[in-house]
Formats: sequence, C-alpha cells, structure tokens
Amino acid sequence: MAVEMVVSPQVAAEKWPPQGQWTYEDYKRLPDDGWRYEVIEGELHMAPAPRPRHQRVIFALSGLLWDYLRRNPLGQAFVAPIDVLLPGLASPVQPDILFIAGERLDIVKEEFIEGPPDLIIEVLSPSNWLDDRRTKFRLYARAGVREYWIVDLEQRTIEVFARRGHSFALLNRYEPGDTVRSEVLPGFEVAVSEVCPS
Repeated sequence: MAVEMVVSPQVAAEKWPPQGQWTYEDYKRLPDDGWRYEVIEGELHMAPAPRPRHQRVIFALSGLLWDYLRRNPLGQAFVAPIDVLLPGLASPVQPDILFIAGERLDIVKEEFIEGPPDLIIEVLSPSNWLDDRRTKFRLYARAGVREYWIVDLEQRTIEVFARRGHSFALLNRYEPGDTVRSEVLPGFEVAVSEVCPS
C-alpha cells in the first residue's frame, strides 16, 4: 500500500522512503492517527486499531499471563503497543502480547525491546491475519522467538508453535474444551473457551 494513503493530512507533504527502505527513525515520524504501524525488512505494514473483541481477548490472555508470572517470577510480559526491534529484520513490530525470560531482560531498553521475545502471542484480526500467519510467522522464527501462539477468534482455536532449528513446528491446535499449555512457561495453562467465547 502506498505510504501517502496511510498518513494524516498534516504530514502528507512529508517525504517518506520507498518500500524496502524504511528505518526506525522513519517509523518514529509517523503520526499517532489510530493506525498500527510496523516495519518488517524495510517495508511499512499497517493495520487499523484493533476491534473491541480483539482487545477483550488480549486483556483476558494478558491477565492470565500476569497472574501466572506473579506466582512464577520467570520474567516479564508486555502488551501492544510496544516497539520490538529485531535487528536486521524488523524495526519495529508490535506483537499483541510477549514474554521475555528473566535472564534476558537486558533486551528491554528505555524506549523499546531490542531482540526476540521468548514467547509471542498474536490475536488474528480480519485486516491483517495474513501478516500474522505468514509474514510474522517467518519473521519470528528467523529472529529466534522460542514459542509463537496464534489465536483465531473466528475458528475459536489457539495454535502453539515452537522453534525447532530455524523454523516453527506446530505443537498443537487447541479448540474449545481444550487447555493450552506452553513449553516456554511450565505450568501456564489457558482454557480456549475462556479466551475465545462463542
């Protein structure tokens, strides 16, 4: 999509780089206009602000994760919007939910996270589900993310992928009535029906 179509009128006269040449500095100049921007391998990706249903699921999942981390202080969790820089690959992406293990918290900087989280959870949206299933899927595996969850609200499923070698392998596809389990967070369990209600 042409950059001129995504910026507000106030900055329409601004000079933007061609696709493939976007940097974090260019990204920081973008307006706070309700769009969600990400830069993957120099290309600008955009999506409208998440819908209420999407936000409810993120709220439920992040609440469960934070409760777990209070009982098991293994690291820190964050929710979007937060910039995650993956050197040489993305500057930035904004995963819906992410976890960083305690021994790796040095990647949490003042303004952004610099390096791959240990766990990323993305909740699919109608406007950008393909990015989460293809573009970000490959990106997160290349960057070294250890575990990747894809929450599909339409199908009411949660797919859990674990990094094996340089790519992700599907550990399981969970449906209503199932309980999701994590490799990265021992004992962290999520009931699909609780976060993906009918």
